[in-house]
Amino acid sequence: MKKVVIIGAGISGLTAGIYLQKAGIQTEIYEKNQVPGGQCTGWKREGYFIDNCIHWLTGTREGSGLNELWKEVRALGQEVELYHKEKFYTSELDGETLTLWRDKERTRQELLALSPEDQDEINKLMDAVLLAESMTVPVEKPFDMMNPMEFMKLGMSMADMGKVMKQYGKMDITELAERFHHPLIRQALIDYMPPGYQAYAFVVSYATVTGGNGDIPRGGSLKMVLRMVKRYEELGGRLHTGTEAEKVLVNGKRAEGIRLVNGDTVEADYVICAGDVSHTFGRLLDEAYMPKQFRKLYQERELYPVISGFHVAFGIEGSLPDAKETNVFSCRPVTIGTSVARRMSINNYSYEPDFAPEGHTVLQSNFVQTEEDYAYWMRLHEDKEAYESKKRELSEEILQRLLDRYPDLAGKVKILDVWTPATYYRYCYAYHGAYMGFIETKKAKNHNIPGKVKGLSNVMLASQWLMGAGGLPTAAAMGKFASQRILSLR
Repeated sequence: MKKVVIIGAGISGLTAGIYLQKAGIQTEIYEKNQVPGGQCTGWKREGYFIDNCIHWLTGTREGSGLNELWKEVRALGQEVELYHKEKFYTSELDGETLTLWRDKERTRQELLALSPEDQDEINKLMDAVLLAESMTVPVEKPFDMMNPMEFMKLGMSMADMGKVMKQYGKMDITELAERFHHPLIRQALIDYMPPGYQAYAFVVSYATVTGGNGDIPRGGSLKMVLRMVKRYEELGGRLHTGTEAEKVLVNGKRAEGIRLVNGDTVEADYVICAGDVSHTFGRLLDEAYMPKQFRKLYQERELYPVISGFHVAFGIEGSLPDAKETNVFSCRPVTIGTSVARRMSINNYSYEPDFAPEGHTVLQSNFVQTEEDYAYWMRLHEDKEAYESKKRELSEEILQRLLDRYPDLAGKVKILDVWTPATYYRYCYAYHGAYMGFIETKKAKNHNIPGKVKGLSNVMLASQWLMGAGGLPTAAAMGKFASQRILSLR
């Protein structure tokens, strides 16, 4: 029987393992951390649960290929209750609030009431959101394995997205915001995405929520991962946690297996590298194997930037009924890394009562960090005492800004945990601390890199980095595609 070794038990690795096990191929997954899931994870602090990943899960709408994939790997299913998001988020500015609701027409009317002079742009944007609800992540098979008829079918299924791209495909989020006169609308648009993101990405993201395709599986990220692990092991797969791979063992044009950090070797007929690509090439494999497309992405940092985050989790006594889900508001300036933040977001997890002791709630804040910030945190991380001191200092500053906005929380809130771009690197070897793939700026070309390693006939890639920033759906699709590539060689 053929044997496949998979390096990494994130969403890509688990998905690949499940599909291969279903096809009768024996697999083993080796994961460096004690807990599977990669960045799709969570942890407990002082009786609270902190979720690192899912703000919504694209693919919750019944009938789509992605929804079927999630069910096959048991991320979703009849036994999984979904929380139906009420809104995308709320932005506050100078005493006014604007909410992007799940109900598109409610949002349209709120926008029109706020700024009648922006009527044309408002209607154009909201009409585009409706069209973008047709957008789906292609998960049937890799593009390079599709025949012309399959390409045509895929294109026809997303014909409405062509109209969206015609309107918003050549501008970034800042340029979209500048089309509006009202300052709150402009602010709300740039609250969601950092500068550089293309405008259509905002439209598509909002459309996942309005289209009922971006709900949240109850229990959050870790419970979803553990359901996938259970499915994998039920199919006969073997998961080794706390067992880091050091090298893919190559002999000529084939891999013979892997060497672990502890010195043990594992033989394999195929190897799937299901982690961060920057770690795969240069550590697991010689950098010479890196595809030219990736070299271009890593070299052209302005065209293909990445982002990370500085996060603070709070536990509060009671709740914030006027700040459901995600709210963004102005705050006193605070320097985090090399960036100065003047806006603060809070994600309110009151919809997950099991995340906190009875009568309490978890709040989380995330401040976007650039690649320059990543360099700052990695330098600071060399001195553990200085690193921990800076985290404490900043978390206290951020707590004060939270209290500025919600003074009634005084004496009822405590800091649970703080994590930085350096955390993402340490935990997952994430390139520049990124939790998503490369951002494709408006001058960049879309990238879709085949998950094969040229020069090695039996090594495949499974990683969200193979496509533009897409997070969990892209990771799952790439895991499925890696399994298909191996099955096609049988």
